[in-house]
Amino acid sequence: MRSPEPLTAPRSTTNDEKAAVTSGLRRSLESRLSSRVRRVPPSPIRRFFDLATTMDDVISLGIGEPDYVTPPPILNAGAQSLREGNTSYTSNAGMLELRAGVARKLAELYDAPAYDAESEVLITVGVSEAMYLAMQALIDEGDEVLVPQPCFVSYTADVILAGGTVVDIPTYAADNFVLTSAQIEAAITPRTKVLLIGYPCNPTGAVMNRDELSEIARVARKHDLIVISDEIYDRLVYDDHEHVMFASLPGMAERTVHLGGMSKDYAMTGWRIGYAAGPAELLGAMRRIHQYLIMSAPTGGQAAALHALSDPAAEAAVQEMVASYGERRRFLVDGLNEIGLDCFEPKGAFYAFPSVRRTGMDEFSFSEQLLQEERVAVIPGSGFGAGGEGHIRCAYPVEMSKLEVALERMYRFLRRLGV
Repeated sequence: MRSPEPLTAPRSTTNDEKAAVTSGLRRSLESRLSSRVRRVPPSPIRRFFDLATTMDDVISLGIGEPDYVTPPPILNAGAQSLREGNTSYTSNAGMLELRAGVARKLAELYDAPAYDAESEVLITVGVSEAMYLAMQALIDEGDEVLVPQPCFVSYTADVILAGGTVVDIPTYAADNFVLTSAQIEAAITPRTKVLLIGYPCNPTGAVMNRDELSEIARVARKHDLIVISDEIYDRLVYDDHEHVMFASLPGMAERTVHLGGMSKDYAMTGWRIGYAAGPAELLGAMRRIHQYLIMSAPTGGQAAALHALSDPAAEAAVQEMVASYGERRRFLVDGLNEIGLDCFEPKGAFYAFPSVRRTGMDEFSFSEQLLQEERVAVIPGSGFGAGGEGHIRCAYPVEMSKLEVALERMYRFLRRLGV
């Protein structure tokens, strides 16, 4: 009988071979991603925020979020709704009472058109979902969307994900980052379908007055443009500025998708309640996408939002927050100018957008070196698009004592640079 052949132990895979297999698999998976996703740039905000969280003693002026806890009347209303067992889905479009509350509040504050709560208002998961829905409902492959820059980072991404083409319109500090009708006229082509505006502006804090917005409305009517107006910071305006709701301008209600929400005005970022208001045809299309994508916005958040829109105590809390932000805005902007960073006068949102050109550094190098050497986190302005080059964004929902320390650290940094 023949002896069995000796068994040979299988050769172990080397670390280099494992790495080669892993690398090849990653390349294969990346090649299968959609071209739209590959074209979406990573967020500059997240990069600096993540870096700052790995370091000690950092004062962050990076993230645009209220430093207040949701005012007690609003918080208690949301909690009470949950205790009463309201944990099921609402209507796809959101609680009818809340939609009606949104319509009433817009009419009360801005003489807005009389939106029908059933067909012309939609409650969304933050204003970010509302923006995404508007783009998906309106944009076909190759349609052009005019986007004033610098702007919130998701604007460009939402256009790309809808298959559209972003047409940048840079705005500049010399013009207070205001968009002009002449700039829009110059950018329009036969493929232009939508104009996206966002005032008060993130990241610049810029605002636009009624005359300036009326000129933009004139161009929109002339060229039959749909306008998406992101007004999430509508209540956060300062000094003598009065916010103008774009859809309230003559002839704009029928061609404007108004976007708003509770996150910034009412310190409700984590509740994730936004809304869209506009013509029934457009809102119906957005609702169709929303019902498959989301089902409905958080029920507890909707209950809290309804209370926020109707309780005088909640309104008093909003006014208190606005006054506090106004004081911090004045302190930070004056301080930035005094230490050598030229900063225009922002009158909305809660951001300052100073220039760093005096330093001779680009905004990315400045932001990284400031974080490493002085533990102050800011965001490079060009991460928000054209017009942001040579600037940094500083968010001031930070307690005053920390703003003071941040300015002292920035002053030391600038002196070492010879500014």
